[in-house]
Amino acid sequence: MAPGESDTAGGMATTDDVVEAVVRYAAVVSSHRQELIDLDAAIGDADHGENMNRGMTAAVQALEADPPGSPAEALKTVATTLIRKVGGAAGPLYGTAFLRASTAVQDRETLGPDDVVTGLRAALEGLVSRGKAEVGDKTMVDAWSPAVDAAAAAAGDGVAALVAAAADAAEEGMRATTPLVARKGRASYLGERSAGHQDPGATSTALLLRVLADLASERCGSDAGTA
Repeated sequence: MAPGESDTAGGMATTDDVVEAVVRYAAVVSSHRQELIDLDAAIGDADHGENMNRGMTAAVQALEADPPGSPAEALKTVATTLIRKVGGAAGPLYGTAFLRASTAVQDRETLGPDDVVTGLRAALEGLVSRGKAEVGDKTMVDAWSPAVDAAAAAAGDGVAALVAAAADAAEEGMRATTPLVARKGRASYLGERSAGHQDPGATSTALLLRVLADLASERCGSDAGTA
């Protein structure tokens, strides 16, 4: 495989794939910025959309300024940028997730199905460690946890299949936060009044997993068409 060429159909994701996913996620966050602000305004401090937009824009700029040589380097750049640039809870949480994922795949030039699952699981463990949340607390963990379980279950079917399963599970977990009463974060201050609102962190998580799924599907289809 030539440098930079994607082999998602064959079960591998390259550094270029990771960078492209970050670029696309930044664009999606930008287009959903107001939605994330509105969701956070209902149960938080209305800064999630703006913070994520600022952080992901900066992450793309950092990757362009210093192109990474491996998937782990790309993930670490995103992590350090988010921690440095994003306020509120999102920066430390997403930064920790990306940093843990980077560490988990640090020796890999490309990412196979097991590597992707390992990275996703490490990201979840970082979120849980940093935020002390669990499923049912009405946080991004409600989207991340089922996504990781679904990815692990589908790992034998390849990268595209596992991230598609993860995205579907994340979206289901996101929707499931709506009736929950928040037990963590600023939303928990509202008590019963937090019920009836979708969690913004779970929403940005579901958006991320869908970007990964769409990119993997596109690369898979492109590779199959040129085989």
